Amino acid sequence: MNSVTLLGTKGGPAIRPGTPMPTSTLLRMDGMTVLVDAGLGVTRALCVAGVALTDLDAIIITHLHSDHYLELGPLLHTAWTAGLKRPVPVIGPTGLPAYWQGFLTSMEYDIALRIRDEGRPDLAALAQIETLTAGTRAIGPLTMDAMRNSHPPIDESFALRFTGTRRVVLSGDTAPIPEMVDFARDADLLVHEAMLSVGIDALCARVGNGDDRLKQHLLRSHTPAHQTGQIARDAGVKQLALNHLVPVDDPNFTEQNWQAEAARHWSGPLHIGTDGLTLTLD
Repeated sequence: MNSVTLLGTKGGPAIRPGTPMPTSTLLRMDGMTVLVDAGLGVTRALCVAGVALTDLDAIIITHLHSDHYLELGPLLHTAWTAGLKRPVPVIGPTGLPAYWQGFLTSMEYDIALRIRDEGRPDLAALAQIETLTAGTRAIGPLTMDAMRNSHPPIDESFALRFTGTRRVVLSGDTAPIPEMVDFARDADLLVHEAMLSVGIDALCARVGNGDDRLKQHLLRSHTPAHQTGQIARDAGVKQLALNHLVPVDDPNFTEQNWQAEAARHWSGPLHIGTDGLTLTLD
């Protein structure tokens, strides 16, 4: 079955009782199992989705905000303890090797102990870290196209398009950009981040330890939900899913608010992201 599973659907790193988990997305297509982003909770979410951690074929990190890679090290370490012994391509921005080295250093005692005491392979060598750049590369039988999006102040932030027997586009974290229409053209599924602009003031007040810069970041770096519908319509995609929802844990805003905003421009199949939601492509 070709499918996309939204493992974590919350925009931003903070979690509270009852909230969804931060961003991670699972692509299963043409026999490949590809993880895009590794926010907090991704390891358990993969297991709940029925994926053995040793079966991951590639991991892609779209940008270096913590809600997209905080659990990458723990995920790989846990896969290693679960029996991973083959290298896994880990493709991400230029700062990713420093994160990986820092994680290995923080776990140096445990890693060395398990290698010596349990006969495990070298964990460091199992992550084949490659730099993610704009352009095209093969991920097994799939073609992955990466395009820089607009997520200031981060420069290395990417939208991804996977093409095999089906075509899936993931917007990544981005403000609305006209280039997304051509990038997502005729996709079987567009998964686009979304923001309810009317909920931003309440979100910033609830966070409590930032200042006006947080609000300005959100407004300039994310896509209002109604514009995701416009992008999907203009690109002629078959399905639209809203992901990385901001805000997602405000009781004053429900799924109906998201539906209403996207429906201003989009009348096709629409999915409001929830953790564990699997969307079939067949």
